[in-house]
Amino acid sequence: MLPVRTAMGDESTRGSEDKLNVAIIGCENRGRANMAGVASENIYALCDTNPAATKSAKAKYPEALITRDWRELIEDGKIDAVVISTADHHHAPISIAAMRAGKHVYCEKPLAHTVEEARLVQEVYLAADGKIATQMGTQIHAGDNYRRVVEIVQSGMIGEVTEAHVWCSRDIRPVKPPVLGMQPIPDGFAWDTWLGPAADRPYNEGYWKGGNLNWNRRWEFGNGVLGDMGSHLIDLPFWALELRRPSTIASEGPPVDDIACPTWQQVTWTHAARPGSGPHHAACKVVWYHGGEGMSRRAKYLQPLVGSDTQINKWGIGVAFVGHEGTVVADYDRIVLSPGDKFRNLPRPDLTLAKSLGHYREWIHAAKTGGKTLCNFAYSGNLIEHNLLGNVAHRLSESMEWNSETLTAENVPDSDQFISKSYRDEWKPQGI
Repeated sequence: MLPVRTAMGDESTRGSEDKLNVAIIGCENRGRANMAGVASENIYALCDTNPAATKSAKAKYPEALITRDWRELIEDGKIDAVVISTADHHHAPISIAAMRAGKHVYCEKPLAHTVEEARLVQEVYLAADGKIATQMGTQIHAGDNYRRVVEIVQSGMIGEVTEAHVWCSRDIRPVKPPVLGMQPIPDGFAWDTWLGPAADRPYNEGYWKGGNLNWNRRWEFGNGVLGDMGSHLIDLPFWALELRRPSTIASEGPPVDDIACPTWQQVTWTHAARPGSGPHHAACKVVWYHGGEGMSRRAKYLQPLVGSDTQINKWGIGVAFVGHEGTVVADYDRIVLSPGDKFRNLPRPDLTLAKSLGHYREWIHAAKTGGKTLCNFAYSGNLIEHNLLGNVAHRLSESMEWNSETLTAENVPDSDQFISKSYRDEWKPQGI
């Protein structure tokens, strides 16, 4: 059983019936959903730069402490856990600071804004040596359908798997104009705090209003469709194939924009064979597609592999595992095995993966018992590091030969500029 802080701030062994004191950092959009997900616990503090968001949350939790700056919560000994639902560029700084303070952390995806941040998040979590519970907001990982796909792939039903193709039809709206004019800062809105690690600039609601489908179009605050939906979708091959560090990364897409994330992409990561003898440990490639051109390329490649068993263009999101004996196509709810005549009457693999307690319950249970979630920051940090390398390759317009030990693209001397980033001094995470 895990020692955690009591409401008085001292250390004691808390039973699993007790409630965690949780700080909600980011109360709008995903913040509302995540707040509802942990409503079984004591909502101790509410933090948002927008006073309208905290006012709405305060109506439901009138006893909660209110703040506009998450840094005020980190050393509060009464807080056991934090739930982070901010813009992407705050995810890693808050997570790192909270873990260093010994707090359990739930963070929305993607877990980091840069490759360097993703690696540091993993290292800080692992250094905590099992004393904190962490989870990234990949809700679908708790679903039954992903578990069934993992069992199919790892059972050898489709043979040795050498390719995984992953896609999302979502596009990116143009960022016009790239720099917005000055507007008056609304009363009580903590604009400097919302910017946080990003460069200073005059206030304009166009930078933040509308949630992640607005701000994650800009490199300074987000990582586009790959950073967002890749967290959910590449999670499945990462789990099923037990992937870790890629060897090479290449990206195709529209011309590089210094401000805006790409409207479409095709990214290819190659992975060497992994330790183990299973059919899911072979050398393989993972290919990501998004946007209209990405969807066209995906269908052109995959449709001949599945024939009449399914229409690839009817899958707005999905993952296709290509094995020596066949192909399995899946999304959050569906599984199609091809060739259908071969697999139709074959029994599915045994149910080897235990049913989830539920996405939020996994994290809460781990925090109270000293357990570990499936999407802990070692696993999810590695997933996000992998995904964001696709954006680095896009911005460099170069295929990268990746050295995971040194965090460098050995063939591209100026890759550091996109593997890391600049921070305003007071917002730079410890360890970067």
